[in-house]
Amino acid sequence: MQRLSSRISRTIAYTAKNLFGNHLPAHSSSKCFFSALSFGASVHRLPKVEIPDEFLKWGSLGFCRTSRFATGFAPLQPKPLDSIIDVERVKDRSPEEIASIWDDYHLGRGHIGASMKAKLYHLLEHRAESCRYFVIPLWRGSGYTTMFAQVQMPHMIFTGLEDYKARGTQAAPYMTVSFYKEFAESKDLVLIRGDVVFTSKLSDSEAKWLLETAQSFYLSDVRYKLVERFNKETRDFEFKDVLQALDMPIL
Repeated sequence: MQRLSSRISRTIAYTAKNLFGNHLPAHSSSKCFFSALSFGASVHRLPKVEIPDEFLKWGSLGFCRTSRFATGFAPLQPKPLDSIIDVERVKDRSPEEIASIWDDYHLGRGHIGASMKAKLYHLLEHRAESCRYFVIPLWRGSGYTTMFAQVQMPHMIFTGLEDYKARGTQAAPYMTVSFYKEFAESKDLVLIRGDVVFTSKLSDSEAKWLLETAQSFYLSDVRYKLVERFNKETRDFEFKDVLQALDMPIL
């Protein structure tokens, strides 16, 4: 499915319980098609995890939150597709052309452009209805940062788990993702846009990997079992299984 990070040889033990603490449970040829934008030790079994009400509230606010976060940053409003792309002008293009234009436009802008087949989108949407939360390790050199994801289609929210543990509802998303379904029926194409909110915390390449990896856990039958376990059978969930699925060392 999506390309994952390369195998890392070092292995040391990691305590999954410490992962959660008490806070666990969101080119030039293409320019003519787009509107001008303003961007603003050992592994233990986990006890049953309850996703706290304050996180549910934080997640449901998504991109539309108007109050400012603890960092003083106000998240971007979600952009309708017709404010980004000239829908009328591209509607007669092939799905491949539209996807290529979309991807090229987002290169180097601090945003991620991607696309997927409508069938896969509907599968992702269906599976996220009952399994909205997951944890993904983001590898950085000699260790990893654990990201906490909320999937509430047509949006995804990613933030650092440690930031959430420290700030609760005042923790700002590192990246927000929107799925655009305007071409789903006519072109069998869903466009995806990821906005990196904090470039100091997440690079474009990391954001792209994070998005691809999150999708792989929801779209792969084998990996989705871990998502289900995290959301529905928490006592049987072990973080080391996620690390093993990604060929990462158990720290």
